[in-house]
Amino acid sequence: MDALLERLRAGLPAEALITDPDVTASYAHDMASFCDAGTPAVVVLPRSVEEVQHVMRTATALRVPVVPQGARTGLSGAANASDGCIVLSLVKMDRILEISPVDRIAVVEPGVVNATLSRAVGELGLYYPPDPSSWEMCTIGGNIGTASGGLCCVKYGVTAEYVLGLEVVLADGRLLNTGRRTAKGVAGYDLTRLFVGSEGSLGIVVKAVLALRPRPPQQLALAAEFPSAAAACDAVCRIMERGHTPSLLELMDRTTVRAVNAMASMGLPESTEALLLCAFDTPDPAADLAAVGELCKASGATEVVPADDVAESELLLQARRSALPALETVKSATMIDDVCVPRSRLGAMIEGTAAIAEKFGLTIGVCAHAGDGNTHPVVCFDHTDPDESRRARASFDEIMALGLELGGTITGEHGVGVLKKEWLARELGEVGLELQRGIKSAFDPLGLLNPGKLF
Repeated sequence: MDALLERLRAGLPAEALITDPDVTASYAHDMASFCDAGTPAVVVLPRSVEEVQHVMRTATALRVPVVPQGARTGLSGAANASDGCIVLSLVKMDRILEISPVDRIAVVEPGVVNATLSRAVGELGLYYPPDPSSWEMCTIGGNIGTASGGLCCVKYGVTAEYVLGLEVVLADGRLLNTGRRTAKGVAGYDLTRLFVGSEGSLGIVVKAVLALRPRPPQQLALAAEFPSAAAACDAVCRIMERGHTPSLLELMDRTTVRAVNAMASMGLPESTEALLLCAFDTPDPAADLAAVGELCKASGATEVVPADDVAESELLLQARRSALPALETVKSATMIDDVCVPRSRLGAMIEGTAAIAEKFGLTIGVCAHAGDGNTHPVVCFDHTDPDESRRARASFDEIMALGLELGGTITGEHGVGVLKKEWLARELGEVGLELQRGIKSAFDPLGLLNPGKLF
């Protein structure tokens, strides 16, 4: 410990090092349940690329593990500390270095908050689409680490589609540049995409070149009530089959709707079994909403209510953004699953989750990015009750198994971390896992970067 601190202090300002155990303990984990976390030796908050390089050179010399962190809003334990590690928190590297309306790119450091970037580019008539529910807190570096998505994925895609290039500090302190600033580029292997979603296990992202789009018109939304989740999912299939491209297509089940009302008094219809929210940012959103409204009625919607204006649409979107925080108030703890299935199997996924909730005697609310089949079953439980905690974990595993059975994946945007290591192995298979471990070894031969995550 003394040798580690001495070497770190040689290349870092005093304020960049935190050793107080009461403070370092607060950096030990992210927001996931059932994920072990160790005790870090030190927390480092660098402000420059050179400081990150110094940390990695020190870690390599002394064989000390390093756990990169953003805002710790993750839901899989990917940012959890390991015993004796250096926690490398990148939140102080929070500068927007460049915004180019001509090239339609932004160049940012990893600690930039998603919402901060979105507002900055918006002032120039541009748009950065990836918008996780935690966008007011989560950082771009964390978004890149977990390949996060958001409410607008159905039309605009996820983080991976907007990362053009990266500057990465490797495990031994060398600096790697990947990708490009240009609209096109196919030179060599796509190392940029390899780092997106790698959860800090291959290198430390210290700069990102992000693609931007022109700011779209403000969107209008509608809310459709359904007598069952199956009917709502049928409407989703009809909407996509007819070629509509909504900017948002989200679903909340009855449990979620009631939780949102209880927390935020949103006035959502509690008599509904499923509430579907659809929005368009097209030149004529009212016409698109009218067409979708008819499809919802054909699928059995009992009520279809288009918003009158942008302000009312924003209220509906805020209700959806409140879903996860609201479900967290139902019990003392939650486990948030992240299973993505083909759109055509969305109804089976939601009905199967309801059956799992009944089997284990638990409250499980489901909200979903319905347009891309990404469900978020939220298992609510009392963490002080050992039996209820056991049932919560068992239900979580059954939900993931159901997703794989339906041709889906164990994570659409939250990552693997600690929580889903066993399930990643099941999804990849023996050959896939072997090759992934080989890639990890090529970038991090000593296994110092975020050990114990993914595999």
